[in-house]
Amino acid sequence: MENSILIDLQYLPSIAFFSAIEGQNELILEAEEYFEKQTYRNRCHLLSSQQIEVLTVPLFGANKKIKSKDIKIDNSQSWNKKHWRTIQTCYGKSPFFEFFAEEFKSIYEKKYNLLWDLNFDLLTICLKITNQPIKITESVSYKKSVSGNVIDARSLIHPKKANFLNKFYKSIPYGQSFGNEFESNLSVLDLIMNEGPNTKTVIKQSKIK
Repeated sequence: MENSILIDLQYLPSIAFFSAIEGQNELILEAEEYFEKQTYRNRCHLLSSQQIEVLTVPLFGANKKIKSKDIKIDNSQSWNKKHWRTIQTCYGKSPFFEFFAEEFKSIYEKKYNLLWDLNFDLLTICLKITNQPIKITESVSYKKSVSGNVIDARSLIHPKKANFLNKFYKSIPYGQSFGNEFESNLSVLDLIMNEGPNTKTVIKQSKIK
């Protein structure tokens, strides 16, 4: 039997996102939900020399009932330049920055109108780098509950719902560029830039069996 997981599409998703989808045959992205504020849908956490950096993509109509696949980016702000500068500051001296920088930089040089398209392209890059071959589909209608062979992970990997993480993720320390204490469940970008080809192994170890 094929295993599927239904989950919200996130911006440079956390390691928990990737541990949740590890080993699944199909990734179903929830396209028909209403956008939810203060989630990983338009933000991610990186590690700098000073603190955890929160990158947030500015949006139009985040307070309104707009489907996640339809919500638009506020490009009146130079958010993409700011985000790329922050990524360079956080990871410019990391072991694998030079190997992957151009792929990510190309995304920040484009103009995206829809958050969905930005997130999807970033997810595609991350799946390729982390060597996670998985069929990607989108939901065609919103359903409150799903069939038994589909894991419903919608809104569970959430910056304010740490108690749900233990359904999918356990913290596995790896080498980070900054800090004396390990910071868990940052964006997978932190793992990629610091561990490179070992990223897949850390994700597998992070998965709750």
